[in-house]
This record gives sequence, structure tokens and C-alpha cells, in this order.
Amino acid sequence: QVRLVESGGGLVQAGGSLRLSCAVSGSIFSINEMEWYRQISGKQRELVATITVGGSANYADSVKGRFTISRDNAADMVYLQMNSLKPEDTAVYYCHLPRAQTRSWGPWAEYWGQGTQVTVSS
Repeated sequence: QVRLVESGGGLVQAGGSLRLSCAVSGSIFSINEMEWYRQISGKQRELVATITVGGSANYADSVKGRFTISRDNAADMVYLQMNSLKPEDTAVYYCHLPRAQTRSWGPWAEYWGQGTQVTVSS
């Protein structure tokens, strides 16, 4: 059973910072990309940032220069450092593994966390 548990969300004033963490637990054998999505109330879930096994990162235009994704492969953790937060960053943030294996030569599957709320006040 694979679980993704996000933490670090909360209430912050505009211009402030938060650091989200996502811990992957269970019988994980291999993880490719790790991602952060967010869902603003009433809107579709959107991709915020992606990081490869090698550490290459890509970001949504709306967060470039303000957010930084990182990962710890040994600990199966992914992080999202969010700086210069804006009220429009208010959303539920989700950790996502688009492709992961629970055993060698096993099938690839995707996994989602339950989400953590980030609220930025003006």
C-alpha cells in the first residue's frame, strides 16, 4: 500500500513563504517524476512543478521564479518551497507520482496525496 502524505500548508500573508513536504511511504521500488499540483476552488487541478529523478525541474509560468521543487531520492520525499506568495496561490496542493513501481518489473502506476490547504491572505 503506497501512501503520499503532504504537510506544511497553512495560512500566510501575501509576500510570505511556506514549504510543503510530501512523504511517500509503503512498498515503493522506483519513482520517476515527482510533481506538485494545485486546485483552486471551482477550477481544475493544475500542474505547478515537476522534478525528474536527476533533479531537472519545470514550473508553471504562474510560479516561475517564486517556487522551487526539490526531492530527496533516498528518503522518497519531495518538497515545494513557495516564496513571495500571492492570494491567487490559495489552493489545495497535491503531491503526485505519475509513474511509480512497487516492485522490480512490476506495473507502473500513479499515486496522489490527499492534499494540503494553502491560504494566502492579502
